[in-house]
Order: sequence, then structure tokens, then C-alpha cells
Amino acid sequence: MGTVLDSHFLALTAIVTVGYQLLFFIVTALLKFDKVTDFAGSTNFIILAALTLILKGTWYFRQVVLSVLVIIWGLRLGLFLLMRILQWGEDRRFDEMRSNLGKLAVFWTFQAVWVWTVSLPLTVVNSSDRDPALDVRDIIGWIMWSIGTSFEATADQQKLAFKNAPENRGKWCNVGLWSYTRHPNYFGEIFLWWGIFVASAPVLKGAEWLVILGPIFLTLLLLFLSGIPLLEDSADKKFGNAPAYRNYKRRTSPLIPLPPSLYESLPSWLKTVFLFELPLYSRSLPPEGLAW
Repeated sequence: MGTVLDSHFLALTAIVTVGYQLLFFIVTALLKFDKVTDFAGSTNFIILAALTLILKGTWYFRQVVLSVLVIIWGLRLGLFLLMRILQWGEDRRFDEMRSNLGKLAVFWTFQAVWVWTVSLPLTVVNSSDRDPALDVRDIIGWIMWSIGTSFEATADQQKLAFKNAPENRGKWCNVGLWSYTRHPNYFGEIFLWWGIFVASAPVLKGAEWLVILGPIFLTLLLLFLSGIPLLEDSADKKFGNAPAYRNYKRRTSPLIPLPPSLYESLPSWLKTVFLFELPLYSRSLPPEGLAW
């Protein structure tokens, strides 16, 4: 962003991202095989992290640490999602896309934009010639990444174990971290990527601060588009008439972890303004008996 070299890195990562996603799009379109979709997204982050680190070749400590953190996250999430979809079968998100090439192309294009945009902080750090001394922002960012990744990984394993238990068939997950937030995995993912941004801050200069668009894009994506709204709609349609589910939804924060007793006691305006309890998340909830 600040130099010709940075522009070259940005262009290169865009080309690599589009090419990688295009490859999997062709596989999906021709073979009607969508089990590698999430794997393609997660592993794309690994490719960009390794590629920018190796091509720049400066191997500054901050570059290495942030690259390793992104690679660890991508490997963990990619393998988990791949194993999960192979175990559970087809990805229901693509039920309406498999026979619609246009919708499928839009999805894969959007996935490429997601990968490239969210990777921006790391891309700029790895392409930079600046190597300022480590400061408190590095430590805070690494801690945020550790908390977010642990939260996401724990939530994923808890939900997988819950769904694999025969006695829980047809139930919603409300155990462990899922009893403190309805979407602990998304909280973890948002938190860890804001951590990557914070840890990249010591390097940023001038227009490079625009890489904040990465975590902002991810946050908006999960809050308003392909994350929480879709899962809330699905759960509301499936369980919305069950009193226990309505009680769970009323007492459990949508994103930020809080004790249910505390969350339930908070005023509705505070939940909406500060805790993301948006009307959008209840648009498919049957109206009868609803009380917030």
C-alpha cells in the first residue's frame, strides 16, 4: 500500500486467491462435489501466509509469528471442517446452488474476497521492510489470537460431540461455551482476527491502516450476512415452537459470552445496541409467546 513492492504483493495475493478458489469452483461445478468448500477457504489463508513470508524473505520475528498463527488457525479449522462435512454428508448451504451455476459462482467469488480481505493485515506485515521493536500491541494481539482460537476450537469440538451423541438427535447445542453464547465459534473467529490486526499495528503506516477493513469485513459478514443470520433462521424454523429453545434464546447472548442469568436481566435496548441482539436474528421465530 505504501510502496510499489506492497502493491505487487497485494496484486499477487489477489491473483493467487482468485486462482485457488477458481480451481475449487470448477471442481464443484463439474462434479457437484461441495465437501471441500470450507477446506478451500481455510487453506487459502495458509497459502497466502506462507507465500508472502517466503517471497519477501526478510523473516522478521513479527512476520514469522503472525504467519505461524494464521497457518495454525487455517490448518485446525480446515481439517476440522473437512472431517465434519465428510462425516455428516452434503453441505446444505448448496442445496439451491448445485444446479445454478450463477449462484455457485457468486458464492466462490465472495469466498475469494473474504480470504483476500481478511488476510490484508498479514499480507502488509509480510511485505513490509519495516521491523519496529516489539511492543505491547504485539503481546495483546497474540493473546487475543490465543483466546479467540481456543474459544473457536473448543466450541467446535463441543458442538461436534453434542451432535454425535444419539440422545441429542434433533436438539440444539446448549452445552459448554454454547450455554454462554449462541455462536461461540464466531465470537472466537472475530476475536482472533482482530488480534492479528492489533499485532500488525506496529508496522502499519499511512494508508496501510486501511487493512483494518479485514477484521471489519469479517465482523460484518458474520453479524449480518453469511454467519449468525443464516444459523439463527435455520434454528428458529426448526425449534422455534419449542418453549425450551425460546427460553435458551432469550437467556443466551447471540455473540459475546455472558452468564445466562446476567444476560436475561439486561434491558432490551442494551442487548440490541451493545450485544448484537438484533431483530434480524428473530425474523424467522414464530411470533406467538415471544417475549424479550
